[in-house]
Amino acid sequence: MTATVAPAGEAHSPASGGAGRTAWLSLGALGIVFGDIGTSPLYALKETFVGHHHMPVDPARVFGVCSIIFWTMLLVVTLKYVTIMMRADNKGEGGSLSLLALISRHSGPGRWTAGLTMLGVFSTALFFGDAMITPAVSVLSAVEGLEILSPAFERYVVPGSIVILILLFAIQKRGTERVGAVFGPIMLVYFAILALLGLRSIAATPHILAALLPIWGIRFIAADPGLAFLALGSIVLAVTGAETLYADMSHFGRRPIRLAWLVVAFPTLMLNYLGQAALLLRAPAAVDSPFYLLAPPAWRFPLVILATVATVIASQAVITGAYSVIRQAVQLGLFPRLRVLHTSDRAEGQIYIPLVNWTLLATVALLVLAFQTSSNLASAYGIAVTGTMFITTVMLAVVLRRLWKWPLLPAAALVLMLGTVDLVYFASNLTKFADGGWFPLLVAAIAFTLLTTWAKGRALVHNRLGQANMPLPIFVKSVEHGIHRVRGTAVYLTASKEGVPPSLLHNLKHNQVLHESILLVTVSVLDVPHVPEADRADVEPLGCGMKRVVLRYGFSEDPDIPAALAAAAPLLGPLPKMTTSYFISRQTVIAARAPGMAKWRERIFAWMVRNSATAMEFFKLPPNRVVELGSQVEI
Repeated sequence: MTATVAPAGEAHSPASGGAGRTAWLSLGALGIVFGDIGTSPLYALKETFVGHHHMPVDPARVFGVCSIIFWTMLLVVTLKYVTIMMRADNKGEGGSLSLLALISRHSGPGRWTAGLTMLGVFSTALFFGDAMITPAVSVLSAVEGLEILSPAFERYVVPGSIVILILLFAIQKRGTERVGAVFGPIMLVYFAILALLGLRSIAATPHILAALLPIWGIRFIAADPGLAFLALGSIVLAVTGAETLYADMSHFGRRPIRLAWLVVAFPTLMLNYLGQAALLLRAPAAVDSPFYLLAPPAWRFPLVILATVATVIASQAVITGAYSVIRQAVQLGLFPRLRVLHTSDRAEGQIYIPLVNWTLLATVALLVLAFQTSSNLASAYGIAVTGTMFITTVMLAVVLRRLWKWPLLPAAALVLMLGTVDLVYFASNLTKFADGGWFPLLVAAIAFTLLTTWAKGRALVHNRLGQANMPLPIFVKSVEHGIHRVRGTAVYLTASKEGVPPSLLHNLKHNQVLHESILLVTVSVLDVPHVPEADRADVEPLGCGMKRVVLRYGFSEDPDIPAALAAAAPLLGPLPKMTTSYFISRQTVIAARAPGMAKWRERIFAWMVRNSATAMEFFKLPPNRVVELGSQVEI
């Protein structure tokens, strides 16, 4: 049985509580959400000058690059994501799929709906490419700091990085709340060190502060537009992680993330970038490692250790974001059912998905082995991030007009400004396609194929089953007399709210009996994150001891059918555990010549069906009370 998607509902925010709770969540957000963007100083400025395009280090370019970094962080992160996008939350949830559900609920069907859906799904697919590259490039860039201490350490960089990554993914099952409680204070120290190192360098070259003026960025672009365009492909590395702020919103809430960014992350990051730029003005040769060379020689080894820990934390942001996105995709019918474990009794958004965790580890380790250095990986970095940013801006345009009812002129001006920035950065990153940029696009193409194949395949299966459905009124009349009834309650899970479930027909055909009480249960996943318990169940009597039960869940909730039915006992009557049986259907999908999908996609869908989690596990049914009835469906 699979869930259907429908509109409506209310929800809560994980950030609810007093000032103390907000401060605690802000500290946790530093440890989970801001690790990605917080470790960008390790490689962003360096790659701008010595990356795949090699740009000379001179004062005009140093001022120009630093100016563009500041204004990009101001426009993309502070204005777009922290100020605007976090207002476009879907009852506390963020991310492309959550935003798509929000738009669908408020705008309804229209001529652009199908296109927006595809954009939202493709944005989700791009996110997976980013989620694989971020841990690899972050950890490699930190461990490479050992080479500053001694070239002899070079041979230990790759194996050391892989060991660190294995340890990181191994602790995920402990949960983001526990991990965040440890990582938050560490990242607070890390950001403080960023600021301290930056201030020391700025004090030696204070006129670098003029780089905050936009005129320097404009002059840099005007002086050499071609080279500046290529440089943008590396400059954007300074804001990688911005989309993660939005996707991880459900873990900590809007206010704590905003507070952590505006008070800690943004100012300390800019102080460090200004400090690195000031160092390059004094010593252009320091461009090979401006982050580590900011520190005095005695500080460098501890800084390598701290940066390595920080990059491990940076990986945490995309890992937790991947969990959230996958669960949303499962609940919205875009991905097969997976085993989801909750890691916190207080915050429902904090989850762990074993299959996602170990798949990410395998791909990240392969990336480290294949690319070997952070510079090589930086060439693959950016296309997925900037593509996602542009798609988010397109969806923001719909939010501004349809949901928030902005006047056309200010909405168009804002979207044009943000969209231009996103498109220019995306175009610049496309120049790195042959140097590794193909990898995130390949991952996105595979993910997009899987997501759309599952959605289309589910629709085909439902249509095939619906064609053979017997109308309920006919069935009820046919079993009023002459059918033997046995004691107890039978719960039949069905994806359709119409007709008779195939499992019920099969049971009657083979066993020639019906239970005294029969519940036809459908789980309906709404396009909101959470549904209040009072609105969970809807019961409709059908006659002859049968009832139709619709259980409503949000796309960030995990259905628990026995618990929901027990809560609905006033409407259903008592359901003793030992006399209640659950009947589920398990379809074997067969690729056929029937019109539907291409044959290769039908085979992929059949493979996904075989490897998805069982309905018994997904809906938390008691194993000793489940009867599974199989059938074959041709698509």
